[in-house]
Amino acid sequence: MIASTLLIFNTRLAKKKFLPFNKENRKLCVQFIIGAFFIGLGIWFIKHETPEIIQIKNAVSNATLLWVVVGLFITIVYFVLQGLLYVASFAAINAKIELKDAVILFLKRNFISVFLPAGGFSSLLFFNNAIKKKGNSELQIHLASGLYAFIGILSVVLVAIPVFIYTFLKATIGASDWYALLSIIVFIIVLISIYRSLIAKGYMYTLLTKWLPKTEIFLNDIENQIIDKRKFFIAVLYSVSIEIVGIAHLYVAMIALHFEPSLLIASIGYIISMIFLIISPFMRGLGAVEASMSYILIRYGFGNVDAIAIAFLYRIFEFWTPLFAGILIFASKINKVLMRIIPAFLLLGLGIINIISVLTPAINNRLVYLKNYLPLEAIHASNYLVFTSGLFLLVTASFMLKGLRMAWWFALALSIVSFVGNLTKAIDYEEAIIAFVVILILIATRKEYYVKTNPKLSLLGLETSILSIIAVLVYGTIGFYFLDKKHFDINFSLLQSIRYTLQNYFLVGSSNLVPLDSFANHFLMSIKISGFLSLGFLIYTLTNPYVIKNAITDEEKKLANELIKKYGNSSLDYFKTYFDKLLFISQNKNAFISYRLAGNYAVVLENPVAKNEQEMKSCIVEFDHFCYECGLKSIYYRISEKDLSLYQALHKKHFFLGQEGIVNLSEFSLEGNSKKSLRNAMNKIVENGFKTMIYQPPIKDGILQKLEAVSDEWLKETKRTEIIFSQGLFNIEELKHQTIITVENKEEKIIAFLNIIPDSVNGEATYDLIRKTADAPNGVMDFILIALFNYLKSQNYSTINLGLVPMSGIDNPKTIQDKSMKYAYEKVKSFSHYKGLRNFKEKFSPAWHNQYVIFSDDYDLIQVPRILSKVIKP
Repeated sequence: MIASTLLIFNTRLAKKKFLPFNKENRKLCVQFIIGAFFIGLGIWFIKHETPEIIQIKNAVSNATLLWVVVGLFITIVYFVLQGLLYVASFAAINAKIELKDAVILFLKRNFISVFLPAGGFSSLLFFNNAIKKKGNSELQIHLASGLYAFIGILSVVLVAIPVFIYTFLKATIGASDWYALLSIIVFIIVLISIYRSLIAKGYMYTLLTKWLPKTEIFLNDIENQIIDKRKFFIAVLYSVSIEIVGIAHLYVAMIALHFEPSLLIASIGYIISMIFLIISPFMRGLGAVEASMSYILIRYGFGNVDAIAIAFLYRIFEFWTPLFAGILIFASKINKVLMRIIPAFLLLGLGIINIISVLTPAINNRLVYLKNYLPLEAIHASNYLVFTSGLFLLVTASFMLKGLRMAWWFALALSIVSFVGNLTKAIDYEEAIIAFVVILILIATRKEYYVKTNPKLSLLGLETSILSIIAVLVYGTIGFYFLDKKHFDINFSLLQSIRYTLQNYFLVGSSNLVPLDSFANHFLMSIKISGFLSLGFLIYTLTNPYVIKNAITDEEKKLANELIKKYGNSSLDYFKTYFDKLLFISQNKNAFISYRLAGNYAVVLENPVAKNEQEMKSCIVEFDHFCYECGLKSIYYRISEKDLSLYQALHKKHFFLGQEGIVNLSEFSLEGNSKKSLRNAMNKIVENGFKTMIYQPPIKDGILQKLEAVSDEWLKETKRTEIIFSQGLFNIEELKHQTIITVENKEEKIIAFLNIIPDSVNGEATYDLIRKTADAPNGVMDFILIALFNYLKSQNYSTINLGLVPMSGIDNPKTIQDKSMKYAYEKVKSFSHYKGLRNFKEKFSPAWHNQYVIFSDDYDLIQVPRILSKVIKP
């Protein structure tokens, strides 16, 4: 589904203009500001709730270890039951999945569901490839996953109803709780009704296929699936067992924290929290589950702190442990996308831990011990460093996703500061261990952070920040020193002035610095705003990607043309030395690659031109190393099927792009019923007095001016713009040296033309531009191509390359990706021009050959549509 969606998206983007890079950065800056705002709110909350946080921390730390272990063991049972639920869901639709694979699938989907909107449902679209390799179709995987999700909701209701009835009889449940349950029951009824309507092709079927036509194929396949009722019932039993495990987790949490356990309270608390989990759209109910569960526990007599502590320990069993297990699963089988996500996630966690660690009191005996070795000022400095590093870690985490090398260095430095700072501020070895683990993971994933930053902009940011620090330091120091005592009730010394300025500049603040009037508030705010803006600008400049700019020399172009003459074997070789390309020449100068830069990607046009396959492979390896050194990633565009094995041997991936048509001129004929429409079109055009003309180079200026008028009219009439990379644009200097075929009327007005360009395939020819005027008669394009065929036959050519038709060529789709692409190609209006192009070329009975896009990892696949849309722009 992802590959086909991206390909469809790519074709649409070819018609649209993407936002410039600076707009992307502005968006990032807005996200940074919003993120910083909510971080500030979080810090404010932690400061105001510090006594409660300390009590919760103490309560959890005093939990009985044995019962915590029991809870973790139940969590393992929870993993197995989730796997069994997947197994039963697959079995219900006559598909199969092994228990081990099912448990791994649950842990993976559970992990990413935390980061996806409506994660419990949207995560079901991920990690299907491993299951498909075991013999399951895409349709079966989606159906089984949907069944898994539906049964999960259904089981909550099945367990909730008797519990709610019992508590109702005991008069211990409120109306709001019934409303919550009722809403889930209604939701299930709606789901069942929608399913029945879709199967019966009722109103929902009509509505869905109208708004999302691509779903028609999927819905038709669903209609043929029969659900095994007995196995469905088994799946429900497994799901009900999962709910019982959840109740057991809450019950064990009560015992572990030394409270009188209650099965009734555990049942109702668990069910209400599950209802909030189902309706919560973000972060797997993080916050909503804890709040709802704590609310129920408080209603049943637990204290505020006690209720939160129980809910927190419960979430360790059911949320944090599965999340950590998911991280371990990904770490054991490294996935390129997640090698970006996991370090960023861990940095985010370390940042939060640092901030909480500073804001909560230190353990007294450790602090007393540390004072024997470090002065109090050093301990205070460590606190400031840990707090500041925590803030910067939260920001740096977002830049890690971009693969920035400077962000990696930032992250490593901040993690080291966290490691040392946590040890020297209060011997907080727990936080230091976490920082050390983050350091190890950063070192292990260092190769994933290859994108360079702009050195000039980085220098500008560094200079600006240093100057702003000096300016604000002078401003703040003078301001504090000469402020009237009435503003803060402090007569500031010089050292105090410097210290308070630095604390507020770095957003740390000072607990003993209390503004007494609006002037004092505004003064502190001015220092903080200055610090925030200058530090934000510094981070932006240090993490702004650097795109290399290069130009080919005459010597390189000459060598490339010589290699094309010697080893060229493609219809695209002509465009490999086009004005828009950069060249990479192998060390032994027996091969070269033609590419164009887009962002931090180097998009290569087809294969390297090389002496043989070994030289081609070596050139690809050298180029990929060059890209890595320059902070680039490579994408290979329009690779033929026969060359896929070469790229697969280099551990690269591919997805289908379309088909290229090649006509055998010796076999082509206008005879037969299939060519009747062509004959009629040609005869009609000749009868109307039109004729073809062939102009050999050098083309006269008068002819070129007529061609330009035709080209301009065609671009205006079709509302198209020139595109390049794998084709050319109208260029008088190039056309002057090419053979031109035209269609002209009796007055010698040119109404259509095409140009023949060099083709390196032996015996093959190809053309580039084929354009006509708005008043050209129907069939003129057929007419000019037949004239081209006849001319090429006279020049002893054996084949002609008609070029690529994107998205076409899937005759017998098997996967949901192929079905989606075929459906879009045939029925979606915005892609009708590709179908028309295929039908036009099909008239000439070409042989069709598959072509692909090659990329390195899944993270690149996400970028492909945006990148390809950029390289085809002049």
